[in-house]
Amino acid sequence: MPVPDHTQRFLFDDTDVRGELVALGESYGHVLAKHPYPEPVAQLLGELLAAAALLVGTLKFDGLLILQARSAGAVPLLMVECSSDGDLRGIARYHADQVSPTAGLRELMPEGMLTLTVDPRAGQRYQGIVGLEGETLAACLSDYFAQSEQLPTRFWLSADGRRARGLLLQALPPERLKEPEARAASWQHLTTLADTLTAEEMLGLDNATLLHRLYHEEAVRLFDPRPLRFRCSCSRERSAAALVSLGQADAEQLLQEKGGEVVIDCQFCNQRYRFDAADVAQLFAGGGSGAPSGTRH
Repeated sequence: MPVPDHTQRFLFDDTDVRGELVALGESYGHVLAKHPYPEPVAQLLGELLAAAALLVGTLKFDGLLILQARSAGAVPLLMVECSSDGDLRGIARYHADQVSPTAGLRELMPEGMLTLTVDPRAGQRYQGIVGLEGETLAACLSDYFAQSEQLPTRFWLSADGRRARGLLLQALPPERLKEPEARAASWQHLTTLADTLTAEEMLGLDNATLLHRLYHEEAVRLFDPRPLRFRCSCSRERSAAALVSLGQADAEQLLQEKGGEVVIDCQFCNQRYRFDAADVAQLFAGGGSGAPSGTRH
């Protein structure tokens, strides 16, 4: 039986470097099933899903991580969310007539910007921005960490419309290697080996085999995997709250403009939430969202 979607952490025992691997299949498939994406867009979205899962693995927080890439090109939006509980969802917007079958990141998202947002359930929200100036999403994310004065971090990402995989290496604070020269040499050695990975190897090998192929001369400790799944955070209650936030007068006006029924669509999972006059009246009377009136669901 195939291993479910997961991230898996590993450590090098003799140096101050940690790593994370991610494998997505079912959750990636759920995301792609919601919208008919061309192959280059599906690949970019898979890589961003893998990146979000890797980043959540490096952070100790309870909440949501959001990666959002925007451009004025053929793909104006890529957006992925991954929670600390391992729930993933994602979406892309694209202009079909501008998407070449062989296009890469630079062609699809020229002059793009990538925003990384960490939204904890408690505590301060953090946001960072980097230009999409690299040839790949992995290069752009690696550049972000290089520019942000955080611990050196490198990404390797691959997706083919069925599977999405990723590898992350991150330097740790000095403990085993104290000398800067030794630390730099160790980091260069490990990242150079990772650079030899092919897309076929990344997508086709299980984690233990992949690590052995790269680092069979290193002491590598592989930890238990953490599961990932596709799960959308939309709900009727959240849609109702959006209506309430408009205020009663505006909500009733919207209801009238829409012919007596407001329909709120979730862009991520295509779920529809319907509210008629009785529902809206109930909301503003303090009765909550409840079940849809009549037989709608």
